Amino acid sequence: MTGEVHQGIGRAAAVLTALGESKTGALRASDIARAIGLGASTTARLLTSLEELRYVRSDGQLYSIGSAILELASQGLNHNPVHRESRAAAEELAHRIGLSVNVGVRDGASLVYLCHFEGELAPKAHTMVGMHQPLHASGLGKCLLLDLDEEGRRSLLGNDLPAYTAHTITDHARLTEVLAESELRGYCLEDQELALGRLSIAAPIRDADGIVAGISVSGRLSLVRELDRDELAEQLIETADRISVGLGLISARPQRR
Repeated sequence: MTGEVHQGIGRAAAVLTALGESKTGALRASDIARAIGLGASTTARLLTSLEELRYVRSDGQLYSIGSAILELASQGLNHNPVHRESRAAAEELAHRIGLSVNVGVRDGASLVYLCHFEGELAPKAHTMVGMHQPLHASGLGKCLLLDLDEEGRRSLLGNDLPAYTAHTITDHARLTEVLAESELRGYCLEDQELALGRLSIAAPIRDADGIVAGISVSGRLSLVRELDRDELAEQLIETADRISVGLGLISARPQRR
């Protein structure tokens, strides 16, 4: 983060972040004060103001995210052209193939999910709209790196690529090779690189200026490996192409570099 953040805004944001990151979604005032490193009286004043604005709500003991935050999040999604164009297509794909379908965009040096739908074969979701994931270790993230050369990726991600499993790509040279292979076949793979036991196939979504998002299908490793990967990839790419055309891409299948 660059620039100076106003103290009051920073403290209010810290309260909301603490609530959002809590396992139960609700905290006592004392827990919030401890999490954000402020005194009880200062935290109480913050909570009173945030509750008045409906940014938090309270049952008298526990505080949680308020309705104003939900309204803002909903408005943000509704105003996002990728979300508007991809939501119905992603939901239909999940219903058709039975797996989880996600749509994500790049947010700085990470991936953020805009849509998540579960098919009948999908396990219980661990993906939430708004959740961030690393670019180099996810299928969707790799899609969002396709338009960058190795120098651009190093500038964005840094020289060190952290490992999340033993399968994570941690070397930029190897990442460059994998992305070149992905672009040739039209989709990216994530094979237990972010979480063990999971396989994901992802395709880029483009507008007239280039890649703006990605869409993926994912599921348990054993399940996805039983399916016809070529057929699965074809359905995924067709869906990505349809969304891309809706976003202004003239040619649904751009020429490979």
